[in-house]
Amino acid sequence: MTLIQSAMLNGPDSYAYLKDVLTRLPTQKNNAIDQLLPLNWKLDESNEN
Repeated sequence: MTLIQSAMLNGPDSYAYLKDVLTRLPTQKNNAIDQLLPLNWKLDESNEN
């Protein structure tokens, strides 16, 4: 719930955010994990269905 609230406060669509983050999380490099935080997140257009 905290991730959804943070996503809502930082602007992105919470469903799009969660879907993208949960898809990217298993392959995200450890040193780039901060890119998945709501305030840093940008939708990866290449993976969008």
